[in-house]
Amino acid sequence: MRTFLISYDLANPAQNKHAVAQSIMSAGERWARPLDNTWYVTADADEAGLADRLGPLLDSDDGLLIQSVDDKAVLTNTSLRWFRQRRQPLTASADRNNVVTFPAPQHPSIDDEPELPFAKAS
Repeated sequence: MRTFLISYDLANPAQNKHAVAQSIMSAGERWARPLDNTWYVTADADEAGLADRLGPLLDSDDGLLIQSVDDKAVLTNTSLRWFRQRRQPLTASADRNNVVTFPAPQHPSIDDEPELPFAKAS
């Protein structure tokens, strides 16, 4: 597992900001968003794999930065709170469709997992 800093600048944020955020949150085991367009993601992927995942969501005028980082950071007027990925991403298969049957599968509730600690600024 490696930790990546992902930052982006969208020319038209209203168009695909939500889709980019969803893709980042599902890219690894855990994620944090200390600033509006800045994320940390812990994943088994590499920079190129993350770029391949996010690239189709970006327009030609958008900017993207993906960099492997260590756990040390200086944070001013912000905090770093890690969230765990709660579900495994759905995989495409011939028998899947957009129909949901009830009862839906049970997912762990927020109370089932301990809260991850805040990072300490140095």
